Amino acid sequence: MTAAYSKEPNLVSTAIAGALAMAIAMGFGRFSFTPILPGMIGRLPLSSADAGLIAAGNFAGYLAGAVLGAYGWAAGRERFVGLSALIATVALLATMSVTSAVPVFIAIRFLAGIASAFSMIFITTIVLGYAARAGNEHVQSAHFGGVGLGIAASSLMVFLLSMSGRGQSWRMDWLVGAAISLGALVAVWWLLPRSPIRVAEATKEPSLEWRSPVVLMTLSYGLFGFGYVITATFIVTMARMGAAGPMIEFLSWFLTGCAAALSLFYWRPVMLRIGLAGAYVAGLLLEAAGVLSSVALPLPFAPLVGGTLLGATFMIITAYGLRLGRQLSPESPRRALAFMTASFGVGQTIGPLVAGAVAEATGSFTLPTVMAALALCLSVALVLPVYRQIVQSGAGRSVKGL
Repeated sequence: MTAAYSKEPNLVSTAIAGALAMAIAMGFGRFSFTPILPGMIGRLPLSSADAGLIAAGNFAGYLAGAVLGAYGWAAGRERFVGLSALIATVALLATMSVTSAVPVFIAIRFLAGIASAFSMIFITTIVLGYAARAGNEHVQSAHFGGVGLGIAASSLMVFLLSMSGRGQSWRMDWLVGAAISLGALVAVWWLLPRSPIRVAEATKEPSLEWRSPVVLMTLSYGLFGFGYVITATFIVTMARMGAAGPMIEFLSWFLTGCAAALSLFYWRPVMLRIGLAGAYVAGLLLEAAGVLSSVALPLPFAPLVGGTLLGATFMIITAYGLRLGRQLSPESPRRALAFMTASFGVGQTIGPLVAGAVAEATGSFTLPTVMAALALCLSVALVLPVYRQIVQSGAGRSVKGL
């Protein structure tokens, strides 16, 4: 599909709009559950298994939204759909404060997952479309850095509310998060350029050819989804259960966000030096070390090191993994992207379910965290044959089989 642009927008304002949109949709809409969860567990009859169900509901909604968004029904209306999804995100954040029923929490978070996916897909289409036309890769880094910005801001919000005495209720956390997101939404509405005008339909891709590299990469990406999400969901709760203190709870998720916001900038030279596959493998290994350190190191280092390494890697593994999948399927890149996204979505939906159930049975998140680290190592093992063949075949040559 091609697109025409009658007037080029300011790339700085476009990047700011994209970053703020990702902060709302992902940082608050998707990941503010992590710092708010310990307060919910402490003040509600909410078990670890319940928390896993609520988190899984959100990730299942994101998967559903990604699948729904893959069709062409929003062509030419990306701005309207993306902004509408952000409005829904704000409303659903506020709605989390008015119930105490687990089934209702699950339903709200499922809808919030759909809204996050729509915002990610359609606003990213606009921002990266203009960035690609201008040949500016910094816009992409700034756009996705907004996820980390939102994570850090949500952590700071929960901490400041708790210190002021106004955050004694987890309900206030959700309401203030909605208010902050609403303020950012006004800026996005003002700065985000219009949707690109489509002038031609996309050519139909052939069916995806399931060669060994494609199969291994897809399975690896699904295990990555399982491996990252347990720490990303429960790291602050783990710090609370270990009596690490409010400052460490805050810093564990705040450092995650800061590292994520900068990761696409400082990983780019690494990727250019060792290639997409090399960066993907390195990121997985570093993330596995971080996940394991979140339970292996003593307090206060465990959540701080674990959170920082998680933030430093999960965004680049996500981005580089998808790019690598597209390179492995040059005839059907969109289909490869869809299958990899589905695999990732299944992994990150199963992760909280397993972690919550195991933590409920064992009394801690140590075993599920070790399982997550092992899943990341298995993810590396699966993709190593692909990496070796890419290295052997030379840069820029496609991988046809193993």
